[in-house]
Amino acid sequence: MKKISIFVSMIMMLTFGVSGVASASSNTYSVKSGDTLWGISKKYHISVAKLKSLNKLSSDRIKPKQILKLSAAKPAVKTAKAVSKAKPAPKAKAPAYKEITVTATAYTASCGGCSGITATGLNLKKNPNAKAISVDPRIIPLGSKVYVPGYGYAVAADKGSAVKGKKIDVFISSKSKAIQWGRKTVKIKVMK
Repeated sequence: MKKISIFVSMIMMLTFGVSGVASASSNTYSVKSGDTLWGISKKYHISVAKLKSLNKLSSDRIKPKQILKLSAAKPAVKTAKAVSKAKPAPKAKAPAYKEITVTATAYTASCGGCSGITATGLNLKKNPNAKAISVDPRIIPLGSKVYVPGYGYAVAADKGSAVKGKKIDVFISSKSKAIQWGRKTVKIKVMK
């Protein structure tokens, strides 16, 4: 399935680093086979949402040889008159994450009929140590890095029919440990 190939690519990039070379301009990137928006965003320190916005992408799919903008066009050089205007006070920096209180349950890939392949293509059966969560993409975009208390840092790699609104499922490979997790209310941090 498509989910497996995307997830495997994501795991390989996390393990071996993202492949690919920036084009001649440092404002663009030429997509290589196996690249994901999440991997590119981490390599160039830009959010997946910003990458999608800059490139007018409506989905998380990218293709090899596709050229992605990494930053907005630089404004024209200001004239002497424009420079002489008073500068506004610097804005306070927003945190690098947003906090959301969610209900967290756990799931496993070892159920009858489960493929173990996430919406982003991660094969959880082949990667039992993966830190992945299932989310409602309207609340937490797929590919986002998320900190879950008691679980650690994970990638929003899946979406489930029962995961709606402010709810997440954390992947735990062991069925008994997934049951031990139970249902918790936690305050997660979604990295921007």
